[in-house]
Amino acid sequence: MASEGAGPVPDTLKILVAGGFGAGKTTLVSAVSEVESLHTEEVMTSESVGVDDLVGVEGKTTTTVALDFGRITLDESTVVYLFGTPGQKRFSFMWEELAEGALGAVVLADTRRLSDSFGAIDFFESRGVPFVVAVNCFDGQRTHRGDDVRVALDLEEQVPLLLCDARSRESAKEVLVELVALVLRMELSGV
Repeated sequence: MASEGAGPVPDTLKILVAGGFGAGKTTLVSAVSEVESLHTEEVMTSESVGVDDLVGVEGKTTTTVALDFGRITLDESTVVYLFGTPGQKRFSFMWEELAEGALGAVVLADTRRLSDSFGAIDFFESRGVPFVVAVNCFDGQRTHRGDDVRVALDLEEQVPLLLCDARSRESAKEVLVELVALVLRMELSGV
């Protein structure tokens, strides 16, 4: 029984942030979360040699070993929970559980390692989970046109593709707004 004055229990929305190793998932969750986000980042050790491919992300020194978690309160009745997935294939077994009940997903793509995005795109497509692709423009560099990335990823036209900077709260919010808009369009069209 709720205590007097406790107020309504907020609706919760769950959004996944997925993508390849080193694409910026932890950074995006941190940038947009209203609370200090929970990370399971660990320093990469010699154990990752031969297991984690660092081509294109040679400066990477940490890796997510479970998930990232952040929260955004939209209003007194709606809270969004963000779950960032680890990017390595050896952690893909977690995705099924994380995807359960998700409103949708953001696939964060890194043009230095674009093929790393295929696993996440295939995962969400095969399960009918709505998703957007956000190309992380590191250091503000937009080295590829969105149309070229769409062709390279073989994305269907209805899948939104955005250019973003995962470090920027405003840019990350734009990506999440586009995902919610996609879900609403799908619901209105009966998809």
